[in-house]
Amino acid sequence: MLKRERTMSNPRLQEIITRSLQKREIRQNRCKGKENDLIRLIDGGGDELRGSILESYGAGWLISTSGGGLNPDLRRILASYRKPLYWKRLDQHQKESPQHLSGPEMPQFFTGKENGLTCRLSFQSGYSQGIFIDQRDNRAALRAMVKPGQSVLNTFAYTGFFSIAAAAAGAITSTLDLSQVYLDWARENFRLNQMSPEDHYFCKGDTFHWLRRFAKQGRKFDYIILDPPTFSRDDRGKVFRVEKDYSALFDLAASCLAPAGRILACTNFRGITLPEFMAQLKGAELKAVAMPSDFTDTPYLKSVWAHF
Repeated sequence: MLKRERTMSNPRLQEIITRSLQKREIRQNRCKGKENDLIRLIDGGGDELRGSILESYGAGWLISTSGGGLNPDLRRILASYRKPLYWKRLDQHQKESPQHLSGPEMPQFFTGKENGLTCRLSFQSGYSQGIFIDQRDNRAALRAMVKPGQSVLNTFAYTGFFSIAAAAAGAITSTLDLSQVYLDWARENFRLNQMSPEDHYFCKGDTFHWLRRFAKQGRKFDYIILDPPTFSRDDRGKVFRVEKDYSALFDLAASCLAPAGRILACTNFRGITLPEFMAQLKGAELKAVAMPSDFTDTPYLKSVWAHF
């Protein structure tokens, strides 16, 4: 049970926070043996605290808020738990690293656990901390599906944790991202899990370019992960928008899929509904899956497993 110091605060706010933390603690107890400390502890309106998100990243806590600053009562209550506490302003235009508020400061790089796998994290490396917690269940599903020796292509891979989940089940992975920094971070994630990066593939560049190249080479994958940004621009200036370009991405990925293979198609774009998203995934049998149970607010992440 989490313990906190006594503090003068808003009783209603304290009640909301206590209930949310207890609910997540019960969930963790049910998942004993899976070693998860990458969890959404408070999910905005889903936990009666609209505009505020509290997440556990290993030993540290991150409170993210939209709009203006941080409610002083909320800050005071969270600080009373004596955890390393950081704050991030949710702003798509000014994406800054989190700010330390209270408790011990975390080192530049530290680690957290997802289903027993170790992830390299940072509160000092920009707007994202090294892993997207909302994909936890999808990574667990991939790990359960994949067989030793099968091939997995992880596109838009960020720090490569889908690759780690697949490799833990014996897959041979290909990790694809535009950023060399994140590809190097993915290699470090392999090492942290006692896996050799040299046993896997890493591709730097645009996903569309690499998918066309793989298709031309006749290279096939048993599983392909598609989780693109909502909006992006490649090195030639071509724009990608989820709402109009995902179907082309999906078709290209399908041309690289092995017989009986599967594609995990995802988007966190709030501007389309799940049925609208699924309508772009043509020609496949589709199965939509829910977000993890600690995400209690609007289910913004659409995740669909597709096979042909």
